[in-house]
Amino acid sequence: MSDPTQQSSVATPSVSPAARAGAAVRRMTARSKDEEHRASTPLEAFFDLCFVVAVAQAGQRLVHEVVEGHAGHGIVGYLMIFFAIWWAWMNFSWFASAYDTDDVPYRVTTLVQIVGVLVLAAGVPRAAADGDFRLVAIGYAVMRLALVTQWVRAGVAESGAARATAFRYAVGVAVCQVGWMVLLLPLGAPPVWAFAVMAVAEVLVPPLAELATSTSWHPGHIAERYGLFTIIVLGESVSAATVAVQSAADEHRALGLLVPIAAGGLLIVFSAWWIYFATPIEEHLVSSRMAFLWGYGHFAVFTSAAAIGAGLEVAVERAVDTADVSARTAAAAVALPAAVFLFMVWLLHARHHKRGAAEQAVLPIAAVAVAACTFSGTHAVLWAGLVCAATVAAGVWLDTHRRLADAPE
Repeated sequence: MSDPTQQSSVATPSVSPAARAGAAVRRMTARSKDEEHRASTPLEAFFDLCFVVAVAQAGQRLVHEVVEGHAGHGIVGYLMIFFAIWWAWMNFSWFASAYDTDDVPYRVTTLVQIVGVLVLAAGVPRAAADGDFRLVAIGYAVMRLALVTQWVRAGVAESGAARATAFRYAVGVAVCQVGWMVLLLPLGAPPVWAFAVMAVAEVLVPPLAELATSTSWHPGHIAERYGLFTIIVLGESVSAATVAVQSAADEHRALGLLVPIAAGGLLIVFSAWWIYFATPIEEHLVSSRMAFLWGYGHFAVFTSAAAIGAGLEVAVERAVDTADVSARTAAAAVALPAAVFLFMVWLLHARHHKRGAAEQAVLPIAAVAVAACTFSGTHAVLWAGLVCAATVAAGVWLDTHRRLADAPE
């Protein structure tokens, strides 16, 4: 992640996707930040799809911990697991934006990274239930070491300051990976403080690597990549809630209790999609500071979006008496992640396009109102959904009113 106004020392001209895909091996030099019609590739879409498996596993384990009465333990484990998922995905996405050659070596290395994703997903249940992160660590290592080879390849092809940046990335990722293996493989269950130290070390690698020279990434491409992953995570929430409602309805015929949850859940997810994509963001990704804050801030966006689906499952199980949790806990499992999502989307996206106090206040106030739905009893999910829908309506009305006021007579 870096300032798109800066370029690596060597930048390839815009090349058609067909030409890139047709080459067996290409020189891995930076792609142009001004490349027209830059879009996500089928390989990137496939990569994202495989990450859904890991996201689904993390959500299922969060549900299990909450319904078993271990919400605190479950949330901590969920955040730790999701960090590994998010960080591996993010590093791949930003590297691809700068250096995606779509040739045979690049594709094979990406498929190796996908193997690492699947190994990590297989280790999620053990990590969440027993705190044993060893299998997660192995899958993470496969992904990260494959990324190291990509940075080395880029460094060999580049020259000057751009070469130094690529090799700093390779060394930084490799050193952090050694740290993870030392921390996780002997004991399996890392202390939270040690995990936090390693996480901080990971997030420091990009700014340290790019101190002298920035990599060349494409703002429109990056915005699209984050948007697509947001859709995938929200889709996982819809899928998880649908399966939970179907299973509960088949076993208990409790449609009167489930319909409000299903309706409220859909309103929350539909509103989340609407609010996230209401405003374009690529025009604001114009500096290193903006890029780092925006990219890192999406950890909260992704984790909260996925947690909404887990919360809906908890609410369904509570409604049909298969979960020994209070109504307030079940409500909080949905309302709190939804509130976090609304606030973070305002912080990262919406506030850049709002004018005046009224427009700026809509999403922060909505986040507080959705969180307050925790205290509204058994219909908390429905109330939260109605608040989200009202938030969308208020945003549309204010935006339309401003456009009409600004229009020339």
